[in-house]
Amino acid sequence: MTSRMTVVGIGADGWARLDEPTRRTVERAGTLIGGERHLAMAPPVEGQRRLRWPSPLRAGLPALLASCDGDVVALASGDPLLSGVGSTLIDLLGPERVEIIPALSSVTLARARMRWPAETTAVLSLVGRDPRTLLRLLTPGRRILVLSGDGTTPRRVAELLVESGFGTSELTVLSDLGTAREAAFRAVAAEGVPAELPALNVIAVECAEALAGRSLVAGLPDEAFEHDGQLTKRDVRASALARLAPMPGLLLWDVGAGAGSVGIEWMRAHASCRTIAVESHPDRARRIETNAAALGVPGLRVVHGRAPEALDGLEAPDAVFVGGGATREGVLDRCWKALRPGGRLVVHGVTLQTEVLLADKYRELGGELVRLSVEQLAPLGAFDGWTPSRTVTQWSLRKEEQ
Repeated sequence: MTSRMTVVGIGADGWARLDEPTRRTVERAGTLIGGERHLAMAPPVEGQRRLRWPSPLRAGLPALLASCDGDVVALASGDPLLSGVGSTLIDLLGPERVEIIPALSSVTLARARMRWPAETTAVLSLVGRDPRTLLRLLTPGRRILVLSGDGTTPRRVAELLVESGFGTSELTVLSDLGTAREAAFRAVAAEGVPAELPALNVIAVECAEALAGRSLVAGLPDEAFEHDGQLTKRDVRASALARLAPMPGLLLWDVGAGAGSVGIEWMRAHASCRTIAVESHPDRARRIETNAAALGVPGLRVVHGRAPEALDGLEAPDAVFVGGGATREGVLDRCWKALRPGGRLVVHGVTLQTEVLLADKYRELGGELVRLSVEQLAPLGAFDGWTPSRTVTQWSLRKEEQ
């Protein structure tokens, strides 16, 4: 395997914009890797081996890199570290073995054309990703730059805006940025977008001041989720997530997930948060996927099975929520054992048997044991009265660093 790799960013305007030292780096490489379009930009070099990126990329890279030796250069679009292959190569090879030579990114050019400062603009890549990921970012007045997968992405983005109550949002589709073919197409989402536009495009979305959008703070309304009654209700869900403490890059196990509400809100907290939801009921497992996609986190993984057996082989979690099945033999012990040092465990129970179990665990391991009782105002004859929900016993515990 190559001991070192240089990743060179190329703009849509191609080879002509590279400076002389960068051109020499590319020309002297024993192996040149890139997509078909990028490889075609580089002039032929006698004896230079040229390889295309594998598909699927991440799974195929180890074998490709193992076949390389000597000086290896990879060609990438714009800034290789902006939702680009540079990040993947650093993960595989380590930062000390990868050098990055960036070009102007399409995001930088798009912000310049729109006159949008970086600090006011969110960036989302839909290259190889489910377009419904956009839904998490939709809030009134927000500016979003969307990196398109291809020329059909703008229409799909417009459709999602309309479906989400943001149909009056303005879209500017900036294509072939930095080239002589550069163009801009502007439209209001509800007025329609052509079925296909130039493949190299960035979509600038200016969200309308609509009465839509959902907060990223835990505690979405219960009505935001499809469910059959197996739902961690809003107020106790917010309490659970406060103790689970989602942070960027961390993984949650949502065990006995029901409608998936806790795992979904965990992922909505940050784009890099991940969830594995474990649910034994097939209809609920499908419903979790539906809810996750509708709320902008289609990447949530659902495991159809019953804990603790269904937990075997899963990546170790940074946090675990057990919303159902805590009394099943081995579930809590298995979750606690799998939890990474420093991780958090939160368990809910509504039955006497679960409450007794959690009290025993509290005496054994410590943590925090609370009872959550929520009452809602409702009509009572000609008057109003308080209607109590089931009291929830909540045990939470942090696994000390080992």
